[in-house]
Amino acid sequence: MQTETHIPASQLAAKAQNPFPGESEDYRKARQALLAEEIEFRRHMTRLVEQRRALPDGPVITKNYRFMDAVGNDLGLADLFGDKSTLVTYFWMFGPQRERPCPMCTNWLGSVNGNAADIKQRVALKILGRSPVERQAAFASERGWRDLDFVQTVGDDYAKDLGLINEDGSENPALAVFKRDGEKVRLFWSSEMRSEMADPGQDPRDAPDIASLWSVLDLTPDGRGTDWYPKLSY
Repeated sequence: MQTETHIPASQLAAKAQNPFPGESEDYRKARQALLAEEIEFRRHMTRLVEQRRALPDGPVITKNYRFMDAVGNDLGLADLFGDKSTLVTYFWMFGPQRERPCPMCTNWLGSVNGNAADIKQRVALKILGRSPVERQAAFASERGWRDLDFVQTVGDDYAKDLGLINEDGSENPALAVFKRDGEKVRLFWSSEMRSEMADPGQDPRDAPDIASLWSVLDLTPDGRGTDWYPKLSY
């Protein structure tokens, strides 16, 4: 990673132009201080991304995990890459024991669907679930999702090895990124933010937060709230 010398954030924040007339001096002073923090946060996110990309080689995936696609093909993990060198996967909470999928998973996949056609220009993108593909696809059709590729995990080895099935049979979601290394497949990165890592009063979440729902609400006066979650219908 390269070390660059940046103009101090406070100096850049001073260049801001007021979007609306009539603000108080207190508002402008506080907003300018916040803008400096936002610039520093942006720089920190950039460093975080660079640090992630500079990770050493992850473990080689040696277990023969099996998957089934929408036309019934039996596939290995390497087959999910298609012609891409990187594979982004999301394991969602829609196992056979669930009557309906997880609302938070549904919310997140809805936003990903809107970007999936663009994402798939650069990487492979697969949504993994324990339910048959037909069941996953039926729900996707209900939601109007057209650009997500659903895959069934055959057996529970994949979910169990990643710790995604709890003792009571409930599931956890998982975002994992793999890369090709010649004939091998390596883990590049997976989310490791667990519930025990959450700060007091917060749900476990990645940094930066990948859910556009929360990112938008974070811009509002009342924020995320403390006891509100999305539903499948309203």
